[in-house]
Amino acid sequence: MSAGKMKRRGFLKGAAGAAAGMVAAPYVITSSALGAGGRAPASERIVMGGIGLGGMGTGDLGGFLGFSEVQVVAVCDVDTNHRNRAVGIVNGRYGNKDCAGYNDFRRLLARDDLDAVFIALPDHWHAIPAIMAARRGLDIHAQKPLARTIVEGRAICDAVKRYGIVWQTGSQQRSDGRFRFACELVRNGRIGKVHTVKVGLPGGHSCGPQPVMPVPDGFDYDMWLGPAPWSPYTKNRCHWNFRWIWDYSGGQITDWAGHHCDIAQWGMGTEHTGPVEIEGKGEWPKDGLWNTVTRHTFTCTYKQGFKMIVSSQNRMGARWEGTDGWVWVDRGGIDAEPKSLLNERIGPNEIHLYESRGHHRNFIECVKTRAETVAPAEVAQRSISIGHLGNIAMKLGRKVHWNPDRERFINDPEADRWLDRPKREPWRL
Repeated sequence: MSAGKMKRRGFLKGAAGAAAGMVAAPYVITSSALGAGGRAPASERIVMGGIGLGGMGTGDLGGFLGFSEVQVVAVCDVDTNHRNRAVGIVNGRYGNKDCAGYNDFRRLLARDDLDAVFIALPDHWHAIPAIMAARRGLDIHAQKPLARTIVEGRAICDAVKRYGIVWQTGSQQRSDGRFRFACELVRNGRIGKVHTVKVGLPGGHSCGPQPVMPVPDGFDYDMWLGPAPWSPYTKNRCHWNFRWIWDYSGGQITDWAGHHCDIAQWGMGTEHTGPVEIEGKGEWPKDGLWNTVTRHTFTCTYKQGFKMIVSSQNRMGARWEGTDGWVWVDRGGIDAEPKSLLNERIGPNEIHLYESRGHHRNFIECVKTRAETVAPAEVAQRSISIGHLGNIAMKLGRKVHWNPDRERFINDPEADRWLDRPKREPWRL
């Protein structure tokens, strides 16, 4: 890494540590940690740690380990099995036993040798570690959704700006050429004036009442709950299934809005704002552990003159409908009417959207250059806000009016109370 980058990193760490009254223990990257042939020189290495090594975190770990200029030196997970597996993956990649494993993310963040972290935790744990990492001056790749609530997401955005860090959200569809091309067709007027955008998200899940179970050995359940309300342990509460429980997430809506609603806004050029009216209906489980919406349809009205209909009944992906045709895109393909649109070329004087050569690669390149990533925090905040707003409107059972500039409802204190959720002691933003 450049000398300027290292000076910046040291200054931020020193200021953050002094402000927090922290004295970090010294850490040194050992010679064996530098690896064998094919590795970048130590002076150019981006030293990373990982927080949350379940399914998504393990995927991100594998992605970053593939870059010669990245050195992963530490991982953290409250589940010993996840943590030990990740340590083994890292040590296997470098042929040593140097990777440190932590149960508490604060110990990982206290290290003095980190340049960046990747975070893949349950939604209720997205904001607090991210803000603490930003205060340490660390660049961050974090899985979507940006945060569990709109207030938490705004706090992340403010921290990213205040501490001047590079942020990338795991909305990897922005690094897929099909999604970018579909958005460029729409942005360049190939389907005329867009009046309707249809976003298809998956339906949700339900399960019956679950028995209380003993906490498995090696699993720090209290730390897993963190800022969420205390509840007795049962297997279907944790890890992947947290998504279907309101205390920790917002169901399939918040699991997928950071993907398809994100792309829908990218195509409309509204990724820095949001709708002004939201209304819809949803169905929830009548009982049982999982209590997020299972079927949903909500409509967002934008001041730009179009409506976005988000529904579990729509075809998966994003579809823009205009006066001269339509375009649809999903991970499975791209389609349009007229079909000739699929062979269009975007001219040199037309709108060309941010081209990423790969999501993890984009983050690494931006850490080096200090450029904005393809999926910055402010964009992620607006994308997931659509999901949060839809959930709120359906919970209230009525239309709500939104001010996207202030990120508050208009003359609606009842709705405003849904913008954040209480946090269990001692956790605070």
